[in-house]
Amino acid sequence: MAAYTAADVKALRERTGAGMMDCKKALAETNGDVEAAVDNLRARGLAAAAKKSSRTAAEGLVGIAVEGTKGVAVEVNSETDFVAKNDQFQDFVRNVTQKALELSADDVDALKAAEYPGGGTVGEKLTDNVATIGENQQIRRIKTVSVSSGVVVPYMHNASAANLGKIGVLVALESDAPADVLESLGKQLAMHIAAAFPQALDADGLDAEVIDRERAIAREKAAESGKPADVQEKMVDGAVKKFAKENALLSQLFVMDNKTPISDVVAKAGKDAGTQIVLKDYVRFQLGEGIEKEQSDFAAEVAAAVNG
Repeated sequence: MAAYTAADVKALRERTGAGMMDCKKALAETNGDVEAAVDNLRARGLAAAAKKSSRTAAEGLVGIAVEGTKGVAVEVNSETDFVAKNDQFQDFVRNVTQKALELSADDVDALKAAEYPGGGTVGEKLTDNVATIGENQQIRRIKTVSVSSGVVVPYMHNASAANLGKIGVLVALESDAPADVLESLGKQLAMHIAAAFPQALDADGLDAEVIDRERAIAREKAAESGKPADVQEKMVDGAVKKFAKENALLSQLFVMDNKTPISDVVAKAGKDAGTQIVLKDYVRFQLGEGIEKEQSDFAAEVAAAVNG
């Protein structure tokens, strides 16, 4: 009979951040003595993961994978760009992205609980990586897209390795058009998406809070004009419509000519192919997007280290 309980394993994991199997092994080796197990994990470098988990991780890699009519993008963060070039980290991102494709669920916790190639779970492997590589790492987000017929086209901007980089894009095209036609269109749309940074597929998909903020800004500007209230309201509506047009993918102007709306680009491609093409969905993951990075004074850090 084991000299420790499930509660002991849970407590040890919370204190050290080490993986469940490592905690069980440490408790078994120390006959259930939690304090000794902590020392055991520290000696093996696994307890360090907990201390690193609070540090900002805004670098890393975006991984993309496509299989058949389904694709997924995953962002895995690290503290420095140097780690993104580490073979161990790249292999992890590649394996995690493939596992996310198999799960088809945009749930980070479910992904962490999934079995990792070679044994253990994704979450446990992540903790091991933190300990061995020496930096905080996080699986930040996942998005899956699919079509019933057609293609999902992947594109990686600033690629570090195959399907790994800083801006990952997936374009989901629903159609019975030939695959080569859809692949070509998808590649052009993906490059547009990487450059133009749409916030939603169409105006209805834009975040309500973002629209409210734009409306508030427009209202403040309109008030400064000193024009009548009814004119100000029209100014506000016009500003919000302009914002929606510029930030919804289907109404954005194609970067290739800066005059044709994306919806028209897709419609023309369908007409040329003799069958309808629908831009069903897309993903654009940019590494570190929205993460507030800590600013540090390197000279001051060096001086502090020298002065003890």
